[in-house]
Amino acid sequence: MKILICDDQAVIRDGLELLLKLEKDFQVVGCAQDGAEAIELAARHQPDLVLMDLKMPGMNGIEATREIRRRFPHIKVLVLTTYDDDEWVFDAIRAGADGYLLKDTPRQKLIEAVRGTVEGKAFVDPAVAGKLIQQAAGQQPQPASLLTQKLTERELDVLRLLAKGMTNAEIAAALYLSEGTVRNHVSAILEKLGVSDRTQAAVIAIQHGI
Repeated sequence: MKILICDDQAVIRDGLELLLKLEKDFQVVGCAQDGAEAIELAARHQPDLVLMDLKMPGMNGIEATREIRRRFPHIKVLVLTTYDDDEWVFDAIRAGADGYLLKDTPRQKLIEAVRGTVEGKAFVDPAVAGKLIQQAAGQQPQPASLLTQKLTERELDVLRLLAKGMTNAEIAAALYLSEGTVRNHVSAILEKLGVSDRTQAAVIAIQHGI
């Protein structure tokens, strides 16, 4: 798994690089000190995942995430930051971040999140997940019929489990489907809902009471 690190603090970049290099299946392909450099290195190295800080001088992580997901939709972005303020969380998810972790995340949880995010699973810090759910629940409820008009019955089944944070493998086991079939359903769901990642699809599911 090719990983790009983006953080404005050299000590954080160096520490993360040393940590990730301990894993035999990880390859750190570059380290960026701001969002603009992250975009440049992403274009050059085409990593599987960018480990992205948010508050940085120059171009911040929100802007960089939005641009990376626009130009390279296959590249995953996992936010790793000290900020859990509502504005940062919501803006990061809207920009297309695939997950959101705080820098006090234990080492093994971080390694698990990097692997899982590359595989398509959304990892969100528990404190942040609560904010997302509260935001979705606090908005004007949308009728579920709006989703049932767009999605097939099987796609709705997949979306319900996706919204619970299940991986493709877990959804496949629960619905007695192959992982390939689940991947196809997830792709169709994202396209029909007009979103770029599973986290945004899950928020929509909550908003519609699915």
